[in-house]
Amino acid sequence: MEPRAVWSALRMRWRTSVAGLLVGAVIAGAISILLGPSYTSTMQFFVSTADSGSMSDAFQGNQFAHQRVASYAGLVTGDTLATRIVDSLDLELSPDEVAAKIEATTVTGTVLIYVSVTDSSQERAERIAAALGEEFPALVADLETTSDTAGTPVNVEFADRPGAAIAPSPPLAVRNIVLGALLGLLLGAAVSIGRTLLDRSVTEPDDAEEIAGAPVIGIVFHDEMLRDGHTIERAESRTAEQYRQLATSLQYLDVDEPPKVIMVSSAVPAEGKTTMVVNLAIALADAGHRVTIVEADLRRPKVVEYLDLVSGAGVTNLLAGSAEVEDVAQVVGGGGLRVIAAGPTPPSPSRLLGSSQMAVLLDKLRGDNDYVLVDAAPLLPVADSRGLAAHVDGVLLSVRHGNTTKDQLGEAARALEGVGATTLGVVLNMVPPRGDLAAAHAYGLDYGYGAGREADPAPEAEPASVPGHAGSLEYPREPDYLRVPENLRRPEYARAPGLTGRGD
Repeated sequence: MEPRAVWSALRMRWRTSVAGLLVGAVIAGAISILLGPSYTSTMQFFVSTADSGSMSDAFQGNQFAHQRVASYAGLVTGDTLATRIVDSLDLELSPDEVAAKIEATTVTGTVLIYVSVTDSSQERAERIAAALGEEFPALVADLETTSDTAGTPVNVEFADRPGAAIAPSPPLAVRNIVLGALLGLLLGAAVSIGRTLLDRSVTEPDDAEEIAGAPVIGIVFHDEMLRDGHTIERAESRTAEQYRQLATSLQYLDVDEPPKVIMVSSAVPAEGKTTMVVNLAIALADAGHRVTIVEADLRRPKVVEYLDLVSGAGVTNLLAGSAEVEDVAQVVGGGGLRVIAAGPTPPSPSRLLGSSQMAVLLDKLRGDNDYVLVDAAPLLPVADSRGLAAHVDGVLLSVRHGNTTKDQLGEAARALEGVGATTLGVVLNMVPPRGDLAAAHAYGLDYGYGAGREADPAPEAEPASVPGHAGSLEYPREPDYLRVPENLRRPEYARAPGLTGRGD
């Protein structure tokens, strides 16, 4: 996994990392509270050999002491010394419990043994440390003394006597919380990266194009106001601009034979298809096109709800022959947008939508409109949209970022291919406003007229006559702020003699 992909995964799932940090800190804090405070007493032992009469004996004794140091460190934390301490202090602890409170370390190349005693009771830590200082040298003497020798060949003495037991600085609880938070953060980051690696949802435009076999013609970022208000009039201006870009892309999908009757669907429910139909229609109507929305999701119609229209007669009445288009079409706004509601739910929506009557209705609407947007049911749960797809010029698929899986999108594309429908393109919906995709599309950057400055009033243009022509044929002079200084004009781009102003 590339470093850029790792950073993208961490940024996209930052909440998981933060949650790991908080959980780790809380758990470490809880454990610290249960364990209570701790106090540590430290000491240092020096290991030496008996007096030697010659340099050779001294050298051998020094080597002997070095060899013994590691073994003595094991004795400090062993059960034998712990048993002696328990017996001497008459503690209500087992030798194993006492041994667990003692730590011993050595430094290679030296004959020093560093010992620490840690306990939740300051008094008991000091008592155990004092007892250890007495019992350890005695234990070494007992082990090293044999019947053949007089005295012990090794001496263990204090290099630093046991000090008062003090609380660690920083306090152990603080240190535990910091360590717990760091471990939790690392675990949360690992989970974030793991989830990204195992994620089968569609998050990249390249993946959507490859799976659907059609280009991504629009990207719509997540907008809380759009989720609640449903239309771009109630959303941020950036969201409205995204739908205008989508409308522009739609007009140039096929310049020679532009699609007019377009079905909008998705692989599964809750992918934002109806919101896309409504706002794409508004954007097209604002551009001066005649647009009609056909609410063909007969099982869960939402268009009339999103546009605050009246439900009742609609598509099912038209297909049954009990009404005409003029009777059921509802005008939205200035008249460039009309909506045909779903109407009563029929017993078999898939059969009705795939009928020849539906094809006749769409042909009629094709002749009366620049665009007909058909809001259809999801492709995978029901068969309603598959028969309907055969009657339209093409299909737009709404794909929800991070929700639609690659397998679902692939199955939807194969379903359309199976009925001979054309997939015009894919719209990646509800894209998080933070992430690589948002950065690549400059999401969040303001670019408006007069943003951050006040526009200077443009000077009035002065007419300039063209020699050899009547005075009515005049061109306005260039405003001063548009003129190129003479010293910057390139000779090959100079005006022809006798021409001035913008008429050249």
